Amino acid sequence: MKRLILLVLGITMMTGSAWAADAKLGYIDMQRALNLSEAGKTAKSQLQEKLKKYQEQINTKQADLGKLKNDLEKQGMTLNEAARAAKEKDYQQKLKDFQRFTKDAEEDLQARDADFTKKILEKLEKIVYDYGKKNGYTMIFNAPGTWLLYADKATDLTEDIMKALNTDNQKK
Repeated sequence: MKRLILLVLGITMMTGSAWAADAKLGYIDMQRALNLSEAGKTAKSQLQEKLKKYQEQINTKQADLGKLKNDLEKQGMTLNEAARAAKEKDYQQKLKDFQRFTKDAEEDLQARDADFTKKILEKLEKIVYDYGKKNGYTMIFNAPGTWLLYADKATDLTEDIMKALNTDNQKK
């Protein structure tokens, strides 16, 4: 569908129609806006803080597991069969808990990242829409998300859109 729209746009513009002469086009790099805007930087910072907390917990749990395994290996020969089996069962359970914790932490971080990204993109889309309408743009593309092969830097609206997003975030 995207290709068809761009093909129609290209053909229309090449035909020299009155619409093509009046068309005002621009593009933004949504990924750059996501990463470099204040909202994007704040989201990254919050994710890094959460990652650091998870990493500390993982390191502690990993050290406890290592100690438990060393104890099991050292005492394994001196323990009777029932005691060794109990320690082995305890170790296996803690290993499963550790694996579950790391998986849950990873899923939580991914969900938070997706949530942050979704919220920022929703704001960006509204800002781009308002910006385009206010400034008389016919179309604003998401480059590199389109088949845009060339665009003059003068049509790059990313900085303007990031400023508007940053201003919007400061209001709240």
